[in-house]
Amino acid sequence: MNRSWGAYIHVPWCRTRCPYCAFEILTGDENPAEERWADGVRADWDRWRPSFSGPPSTLYFGGGTPSRVSVHTLQTLHEEFGSPPVTVEANPEDIGEGWLEDAVSAGFDRISLGVQTLQPRLRRVVGRDHHDGHAALAKVASAGLRSWSADLIFALPGQTADELERDLDALLAYEPPHVSIYGLTIEPDTGFGRLDARRRLPVPDDETWRWMYARIVERLAEAGLDRYEVSNFARPGHRSAHNQLYWTGHPYMGLGPSAHGFAPDGRRWCNSSWPGWLQQTPPQIESPDPIQRATDFLVSSMRGSSGIAPRELAPAQLDQRSIDQLVRAGLITDCSGRLALTDEGFFVADAVVRALATGLRVPTTG
Repeated sequence: MNRSWGAYIHVPWCRTRCPYCAFEILTGDENPAEERWADGVRADWDRWRPSFSGPPSTLYFGGGTPSRVSVHTLQTLHEEFGSPPVTVEANPEDIGEGWLEDAVSAGFDRISLGVQTLQPRLRRVVGRDHHDGHAALAKVASAGLRSWSADLIFALPGQTADELERDLDALLAYEPPHVSIYGLTIEPDTGFGRLDARRRLPVPDDETWRWMYARIVERLAEAGLDRYEVSNFARPGHRSAHNQLYWTGHPYMGLGPSAHGFAPDGRRWCNSSWPGWLQQTPPQIESPDPIQRATDFLVSSMRGSSGIAPRELAPAQLDQRSIDQLVRAGLITDCSGRLALTDEGFFVADAVVRALATGLRVPTTG
């Protein structure tokens, strides 16, 4: 078996907290010296390195906002991990002032740019009116990177069909090799969550959400970007190698506050949040049973265009009746030993996964 694995490093800092964000982040004056954070990452690495074989095949700096950390600190960590192919998430406001040029010079050859929306009204709605997404896209597109990606959020409060089309027109003008799209999710204990609880958030209804997703898929396909996962689209040769490790059940080492990891021996862990993590509070570790392992694999892998082979869930087995019902409903295909979402199934991928997971069983012996 191929035991390649990826390393994910969580960077906790952001300029401000966006109203839709429920991630572990620090803002404003909460930022400690970044070297303390880097030392904490190294402590995580020392803790988990004996459980993994060889160096990581990919490295991903996520957050938070990695572009708020100096390129020197990121480069030092990258080299300490063996300099594997690396992706660095960046926000448009950080692309200026030489950060991007320094990142390219340091060998960071893939940038994931958190654009979210390019429409002035919607940027104000989501708290992102402090940056010029067009300028950042132009810089990234011309930086000579091996690859790059842009994030776009849809189904934003009050978003119209015309605003969606203009977002797509603007983004595709820069010919991105990879695009990640996210339908807005309202999380409790966020700015949007509190507004929604008071019925003061005008989010699109289910029919509008469905139309928007279908329109995005159509427009990206016309531009040469194929859907290879529910939310991810790429031109040939530009799929995210790191994220595909998650989606195909490979181990990954999660480093940094609140990061999650999956060891080759099946253990899963979640790091403490800040500041407990900084004080080296041990992570929460669990060893999932066969049903939970199979469920985890379904959740991560069934969302991809290639689907899963039921044998990959062993020793757990799927209920054939659940499979047959989903096939008859036109939500999945069952072809040559693989189950995969249909175009209709992509709209309700989470519901499909829940239906399959409900039928998971481990045969008894005796």
